[in-house]
Amino acid sequence: MAKLTFKTDNCKGCGLCVNACPKGVLSLAADKINKKGHHPVEAVAPEKCIGCAFCATMCPDCIIKVEK
Repeated sequence: MAKLTFKTDNCKGCGLCVNACPKGVLSLAADKINKKGHHPVEAVAPEKCIGCAFCATMCPDCIIKVEK
């Protein structure tokens, strides 16, 4: 299983990473707001992550780190 880490304070909640994930691992947090006032990305099903790093590639702010 891959390990995902996020710099959630820098996330602008654009959702590009959520749409890029083929396994539905990511979602924008409905109940959290970061210091910039956005709903940050979070892993809702980290056990499904295959480590493809499509999410990290799509992120314009480089807030996602994927480790295999």
